[in-house]
Amino acid sequence: MHTTNIRQTRGISLDYRPTSYFWANDHHIPLVSDIKGAERRKLYELALEQGPTDFVDPDLQQHALREVQRQALGRIHPAFMGGEYLPTVRGREVEIARITIASTTQDVTSVYARQVGQRIHYRVVDEYGGETLEGKGTRTSTRPLTLKQLVDFFLGSWNLIACLDCNFGDDGYPIDRIHRFITDASSSFYAEFDDLVRSRVNDWLDTIPREVDEDEEDAS
Repeated sequence: MHTTNIRQTRGISLDYRPTSYFWANDHHIPLVSDIKGAERRKLYELALEQGPTDFVDPDLQQHALREVQRQALGRIHPAFMGGEYLPTVRGREVEIARITIASTTQDVTSVYARQVGQRIHYRVVDEYGGETLEGKGTRTSTRPLTLKQLVDFFLGSWNLIACLDCNFGDDGYPIDRIHRFITDASSSFYAEFDDLVRSRVNDWLDTIPREVDEDEEDAS
C-alpha cells in the first residue's frame, strides 16, 4: 500500500461491516437515512436534538415528497431540492450511505441496498436518472459490505474526484474549500464513512503538484 494511504487511513476500521442493513426497517424503527431530502434531514435532526419527535412536522419525516411539495421547496431556494429527486426505495430497500455536495441544487448521490433471496443487491443512485454515474453502479454480496468495499463501490460508480477536479481545478485545489464542498458524507450503518471518503480525497490532493508561493521562495 502507498505510504500516503497508510497515513490517511490509519485508525479507520476498513474491515468493519454491520451485522445487517435491515434491522431498523424490520422493526419499524425510523432512521434519519429514511428521509431523501437533505434539508429535511437537517431540520429533523435539529428537532431530535431539541426534544421528543411527537411534535415534529410529519412532512419532515416522509421518505419522499409529492411533486407539488418538491416544487414549493425549490421556490424557497434551489438547495432545498437536494436529495428530493433521488429514486424512491423499492419495498424493503434502504439507503446505506450518501454524499452531498454544495452545488446550486445541493446534489445528493446515494447507495441503496435490498435483500433479494440470499443476496444483498446494491445500487448507486443520483438525482439525474444515472447521468452522473459510471458503469452499472450495481453489485451484490451475501453479507453486508466492509467499509472499504462500500467506499470502493460508491466512488467507483460515482466519480467524486472528477467532480472535485472539475469544480476546483482552476482555483488551485484549495483544500479547505474542497472539504467544505462535501457538505455531507454520512451513513446510518458505517460510523467512519465520512472519515474514509475524506481520506480518499486527501490521497488525491497529495498527488497534485503545488505551486510554490514566490514569497516563500524568496524567504528560502
